[in-house]
Amino acid sequence: MRTAQIARKTNETEIKVSINLDGTGAHAMATGVGFFDHMLDQLSRHSLIDMDVACSGDLHIDFHHTVEDVGIALGQAVSQALGDKKGIRRYASVDLPMDGTLTRAALDVSGRPFLVFRAEFSRDKIGEMDTELFREFFQAFASNAGITLHIENFYTDNNHHLAESMFKAVARALRQAVEIDSRAADRVPSTKGTL
Repeated sequence: MRTAQIARKTNETEIKVSINLDGTGAHAMATGVGFFDHMLDQLSRHSLIDMDVACSGDLHIDFHHTVEDVGIALGQAVSQALGDKKGIRRYASVDLPMDGTLTRAALDVSGRPFLVFRAEFSRDKIGEMDTELFREFFQAFASNAGITLHIENFYTDNNHHLAESMFKAVARALRQAVEIDSRAADRVPSTKGTL
């Protein structure tokens, strides 16, 4: 089983994350930030990665620490669950439409963290969540998962759909990239022999 559990405690947040890369998309999210929980639900459901995320954070200040630290812990869990990455497909790219919105997520489970984020929101908030925090989440997640992640929105007519299309596109790409390739299940997908 490719599973992991992460417990992370700082002066700003206390987080527990558990994942199963070979799950069904079962999830339970409790971060105290409603829209963020909704996005994490989408990440789990569309990646088919089981996820339990519980965070108690300093929401009386703002949502930044909670969102970023959940990204850190979730990224660490994915990295841990992948182990030596033997047999994974490694690369994936998904164009995801959502009504009048089209977003691409492309990723490489490379061991080399990098984020390219090209999306602009026309509002500062969705619900109570600051839209600038979406980039912070994906930066923390990519850095700690050890993945190269490109997210690009081509066009949108709705901020909610923009955010949701990003999480769904990343989820679908992540699902493909971490799946075991039956034709190469005993090999690390790199000419170096390691990722």
